[in-house]
Amino acid sequence: MTPILDTKLPNVGTTIFTVMSALATEHQAVNLGQGFPDFGCDPALIDAVSDAMREGLNQYPSMLGVLELRQAIAQKIHTLYQKTYDPNTEITVTAGATQAIINAILAVVRAGDEVIVLEPCYDSYIPNIELAGGTVVRVPLTPGSFRPDFDRISAAVTPRTRAMLINSPHNPSATVWSDADMLRLQEILAPTQVLLISDEVYEHMVYAPLVHRSAASYPGLAERAFIISSFGKTYHVTGWKVAYCAAPPSLTAEFRKVHQFNVFTVNTPVQHGLARFMANTEPYMGLPAFYARKRDLFRAGLERTAFKLLPSEGSYFQCARIDELKVAEKNLSESDFCQWLTREVGVAAIPLSAFYADGFDQRVVRFCFAKKDETLNLALERLARL
Repeated sequence: MTPILDTKLPNVGTTIFTVMSALATEHQAVNLGQGFPDFGCDPALIDAVSDAMREGLNQYPSMLGVLELRQAIAQKIHTLYQKTYDPNTEITVTAGATQAIINAILAVVRAGDEVIVLEPCYDSYIPNIELAGGTVVRVPLTPGSFRPDFDRISAAVTPRTRAMLINSPHNPSATVWSDADMLRLQEILAPTQVLLISDEVYEHMVYAPLVHRSAASYPGLAERAFIISSFGKTYHVTGWKVAYCAAPPSLTAEFRKVHQFNVFTVNTPVQHGLARFMANTEPYMGLPAFYARKRDLFRAGLERTAFKLLPSEGSYFQCARIDELKVAEKNLSESDFCQWLTREVGVAAIPLSAFYADGFDQRVVRFCFAKKDETLNLALERLARL
């Protein structure tokens, strides 16, 4: 008989993304729920990886990541954010941003340590903290605007606070932190020993006139921060699961201790291919314009419905209020509405309540517009009845 286990994650079940994607498939709905593109990447990137394979670059690379890729990452960060990281002691290539985040948490959080999380948040943050034995301290972003409430953040910092997670551009709300926001956070953390984990995977999807404010650009934050970004989001290859973490040498040393015994290293030819592809800056420098056009197309269609659109400042998400929809008269929760929308209208979305530990429902759903134009137009045709 299989021994009985006491689960380490009693509150974790099937994610809403799995549920909604399965429902979308069952009802042949347009899936605007899960956040991934339905179009291909640049063929030049495929060629770069294929060339690396044919050149025999198929064995274990350095645990730190291929040197050429770490050098390219360091150059990009320096150019964009005026911060110099040493490729040998401060940059590590990881198996996706999710792995980088849990690496950072496991490296620094000990049993009983408090970790501040701003809700709504990406679904891996809280389980990662719990696996490390930490105590999750939830601070809500301001309902409706999703702006950081610095009075509440400051009040949440205690002598037991070990780390704080931030995410800008923000998933799921598509908001972007301002220069003033980053300076205020730097001020709050300055007298403390609190570490910062800055999830910046959507860094290249910030729409004019706004710009991305990386923690790397703020000395008081950079000196205490694990800064994490993702090639999957930037280059439309989410299934490749390659990302990186930039952090000061002492933090990187602890990060790599976990990384070494977690995945050890990352796919060799993909790393070489990415390093070569990064020589051309246009794919990521041109990304805001690429996604802004898709955002604007999608928003124009939704504005002909009774959805009330929230700002989409960054990322490839669009949030919308459902209060004024006729179906709202049925008092459906966000989750029930998304299931109704998938079954009856043929478009899948994600309830924002899924990003709160307590299921906080504020009548808002999230769509992903990282799709082909024909996919977005088909979804808008179906949503027009609303």
